[in-house]
Amino acid sequence: MSVTILIVDDEPDLREILRLQLEKKGYQILEAGNGSATRKIVKTERPDLVLLDLRLPDEEGISILSWLRAEYSAIETIIISGTGSIGKAVKCVKLGAFDYLEKPVDADRLRITVRNALERARMSRRITELRVDFKERSKIVGNSNAMGKVFDLIELAGPTDASVLILGESGVGKELVADAIQRKSKRNKKAYIKLNCAAIPKDLIESELFGHVKGSFTGATASKVGKFEMADCGTLFLDEVGDMSLMSQAKVLRFLQNGEIQRVGGTTIKIVDVRIIAASNKKLQEEIKEKLFREDLFYRLNVISIEVPPLRERKEDIPSLIVHFIEKHGTKKGYDIKGISASAISQLENYDWPGNVRELENVIERSIILSGGELIKQIDIPASAEGKKKVDVLSTDKTFSTQLEEVSHGIIVNALDMHEWNQMATAKYLGLHRNTLLSKMEKLKINRNA
Repeated sequence: MSVTILIVDDEPDLREILRLQLEKKGYQILEAGNGSATRKIVKTERPDLVLLDLRLPDEEGISILSWLRAEYSAIETIIISGTGSIGKAVKCVKLGAFDYLEKPVDADRLRITVRNALERARMSRRITELRVDFKERSKIVGNSNAMGKVFDLIELAGPTDASVLILGESGVGKELVADAIQRKSKRNKKAYIKLNCAAIPKDLIESELFGHVKGSFTGATASKVGKFEMADCGTLFLDEVGDMSLMSQAKVLRFLQNGEIQRVGGTTIKIVDVRIIAASNKKLQEEIKEKLFREDLFYRLNVISIEVPPLRERKEDIPSLIVHFIEKHGTKKGYDIKGISASAISQLENYDWPGNVRELENVIERSIILSGGELIKQIDIPASAEGKKKVDVLSTDKTFSTQLEEVSHGIIVNALDMHEWNQMATAKYLGLHRNTLLSKMEKLKINRNA
């Protein structure tokens, strides 16, 4: 991708010198001799960088700089100044210019300064892209009364430093709620670190959270910074906190009580300032009764509690979710999808969505791919959905054993779809041992390519 630089100076000879030096480096060069021409070129060409003389025949360069910073902040500016304008050049840097070059411009200094300014411009654009992507990914769709209560709690919790506990079934969007709280937080420009506790082996989760020192256990060949230290002054999101070991729970509780953490195998106590947002698909009150989750930690995390309702309890949100996912997986990915039929919407509204919003998104994406036209006429309800339907034993001549196998087939395929065919995660979700799941899959002839 070519880089465009606009040189603004009322001296044609100087513009030519700068142009020749920069063209040698492969840059595309535009030129302007006054403020009016500069504004016109910027509006139409959007250069990546402006080399701006402070003294122009129709206006001061500083006014051009102010306009650029206000209207086109992604465009970096380097000031070109004469000996008598150094004070103004320094003022321009304070106003947002990247740097200034004194006339006559040294070729090496020009090359280095331009390179560094373009690198900062590239990083600024990347940060902007990430923020837009983050905003898109963390968008919560829903206008039901149930989601209205969730939005109210997000608004309430966001600006505080209070710990938040987000509860709800798998696939309801707990991480999106956490992201929305972070966006509302006064820490939203600080570190935002996430850890899925269910995805980390229990004997390694302490190291992930608190770090470790070299040699503290087999395989610890170097010291490691934990998520708490990485999130210092920011926010740590602990997803599926109910899967954390009791030992790790005790250390998290210690942090919540006094802000202290200690690396595995270390002796140094460190104080960190971290806000905790936690989430769980487990019923933690029941986990407490089973001695699987600490009651004192539950109350420390549960300062503000947000229960995200399952999709079956807010079906009025399905139409708006359909529109959102058609745009996300259809329009933005180049599919020529214009809409969805009433019968297809009815299919979606009459299904109970055990996999919640995540399952709905997967079904919409699959239906877009299989539609082959501008309209989704029929939804590709997966075999799992059929398996969830009630079987009317009075209206079929199938044996009980056959019907039971059909329902089991649907439930297992649905769970595999939800977990992207990860057998360990699926077995855990179904409450089965992995070997038991594999045995059932073999018996029911379930495989991904079937």
